[in-house]
Amino acid sequence: MERNERERHASAFGTAATAYDTHRPDYAVDAVRWALEGAPGRRVLDLGAGTGKLTGTLTALDADVTAVEPDAAMLTELRRSLPDVAAYQGGAEAIPLPDGSVDAVLAGNAMHWFDMTVAGPEIARVLAPGGVLAGLWNTLDDRVGWVAELARVAGSAAIGPRDTPESWRIETAGAHLPRDGGAARFDSPEQAEFPHGQRRTADTLVATLATRAGMLVMPQRQRQAELHRIRAFLADTPQTADGEFTLPMLTCVLRVRPR
Repeated sequence: MERNERERHASAFGTAATAYDTHRPDYAVDAVRWALEGAPGRRVLDLGAGTGKLTGTLTALDADVTAVEPDAAMLTELRRSLPDVAAYQGGAEAIPLPDGSVDAVLAGNAMHWFDMTVAGPEIARVLAPGGVLAGLWNTLDDRVGWVAELARVAGSAAIGPRDTPESWRIETAGAHLPRDGGAARFDSPEQAEFPHGQRRTADTLVATLATRAGMLVMPQRQRQAELHRIRAFLADTPQTADGEFTLPMLTCVLRVRPR
């Protein structure tokens, strides 16, 4: 994706901040614990925090959390739902924190939006010695038959290249590296996957997929047609046609340490 297109997709979330907060899943607790393993302390920066989905899990684990989010509408939702968390407007390329002020930097479904040519040095700057950087992504477990069929029916705008485990591993293997091929600030990554799930109905799953960046930037008529097709598939699928079900997911983690 070209830079201008990437920026257009990244900036679309604020138009659906309330829906994002309502429908996006949190993160598997075991995945967050693994992301923090080896950090020298409990000071954690949730970078690109959105509406606070990862922030809330970190708070529940008694981390000393600071949230940074570039979009004002998303940040408003985060402050509303987590009023006791220190939350600032800012981005990965200009982090409004002092040098060495955090022990870990975590990014939930956000690292792929960072310009690591600039963000890499910024993240390394705010990390204390021995600190860790981890990106977390919630993916659909397409080893389950009906989930694989959903991914096929929904298309790449709703279920993209980082939204299923096998493609996630490929797409994020270099997420910590600068796109311009410059010097890397971090060592080789570790990747791990953790079982997760979200209680959904057909309607709320459609609402969740509607918050994906590829859907948000679509023309309205095309978006409605895409969502109608997904809803029809769910209505015809025994596992999703009637009432609540658990959407099989994995929280996938990429973890690196500064060189």
